[in-house]
Amino acid sequence: MMENKEQIIKLAEENVLHTYNRYPLVLDHGEGVYLYDTEGKQYLDFAAGIAVQALGYHYPGYDEALKAQIDKLIHTSNLYYNEPAAEAAEKLAAFSGMSRVFFTNSGTEAIEGALKAARKYAYGKGHRDKYEIIAMRHSFHGRSMGALSVTGNDHYQEPFRPLIGGVRFADYNDLESVRAQFNEHTCAVILETVQGEGGVYPATEGFLKGVKALCEEHDALLILDEIQCGMGRTGYPFAWKEYGVAPNIMTCAKALGCGVPVGAFVLDEKTAPASLAPGDHGTTYGGNPFVCAAVEQRLDEARRAGKALAAVDAVALVESGLGRLCDETIAVTAPESVRAARLMAREGISEAYAQLRIRAQKSDAAFAAQCSRVLVNDYPSAEAFSAACDRLLAQWTGGDPMEDVKKLRETLLASPKNGYDRLDAGDRAEMPAYCASYMDFIDRAKTEREAVAVTVAVAKAAG
Repeated sequence: MMENKEQIIKLAEENVLHTYNRYPLVLDHGEGVYLYDTEGKQYLDFAAGIAVQALGYHYPGYDEALKAQIDKLIHTSNLYYNEPAAEAAEKLAAFSGMSRVFFTNSGTEAIEGALKAARKYAYGKGHRDKYEIIAMRHSFHGRSMGALSVTGNDHYQEPFRPLIGGVRFADYNDLESVRAQFNEHTCAVILETVQGEGGVYPATEGFLKGVKALCEEHDALLILDEIQCGMGRTGYPFAWKEYGVAPNIMTCAKALGCGVPVGAFVLDEKTAPASLAPGDHGTTYGGNPFVCAAVEQRLDEARRAGKALAAVDAVALVESGLGRLCDETIAVTAPESVRAARLMAREGISEAYAQLRIRAQKSDAAFAAQCSRVLVNDYPSAEAFSAACDRLLAQWTGGDPMEDVKKLRETLLASPKNGYDRLDAGDRAEMPAYCASYMDFIDRAKTEREAVAVTVAVAKAAG
């Protein structure tokens, strides 16, 4: 057992491949919605392990189910049947209202399987020339090669090109943009029902229904990525349930297992019998008894929670609360942004509402996702943000928000939390663009008061 966090951090830095710029924090254990570090300090967990710990830590019945399964059987292989996998698949199919389930180890593997299933579906129907996938810009589907190929973000893709071919990109919530990408080679469209990495943007009902109609017209499949927004996080079992637009293939993970490495892609009755067959796809660990015991327990709890929530309009409560905060902080009501924020409430209101407050003034701010993450979460450049505050102060004629901006300027310049030194070279190179985007956003604010209010909101979100 290490004596202190410095030793643990040093050990990790010397042995773990450096693909994350971690905070100097060593977490030791959790209880309920709280995490505790090795020095005993308590933290309210808004991140939930990046949308994973939907039940929190040590939820009654969850630990016991896993311990009981460990005592019985952890792993065999998919050459044999096991009870937890059979029951978990039945419950997930019922929870989603779909037909067949394939368990994976992660979300990105679920995406890989979904892409293979879509191409095999077209191939099996004799359409050897139908292989193209339409994906969305500003999307995120994972970091393995297939998932990365349908992720609409140059920053993630560039170092790994050439990627898998046959992918065309359209604009999210722009039906005509999607229509323009369809051709005789299209076999599927993939999109997140709520874009998470792209800025917590929900699909509009018209867009989702329109894409579904285009898929049916062209005999293409609709793949909905519910890895981050699914499993009850929008108040529905899956986000697409709110729209009544059922996918042909759905991916899920994260809160599906609440901490164990498990994902799944689920197929509807039309697709399941006509796509993957024995020998087409496989996994060593996917669907083993241990992870499926966790999935079973999670789905049982989701069913119980669904019955309890049926008596309470939880969505209205969250929207009402966010609306009041929005009014108090910015004095602007932004229904679409409030809706977007509450869609991710189960991950933690902190990040979603921070982005809400930036986006509330301008719904068309395309840079909001990247800029807000950098400004709010990492303080990438105290000097650059301070310069923005100076500019606002020069324009501001009076009122309480000015005092907040002055405090913000002092806090940023003195903050030990400044994360600029932790950024890698690629992120640092992009900082001028982030800052320029933010300044452009301020320029386009309708009044100086709105510009100052947005900056104050960012400061408060940053803590």
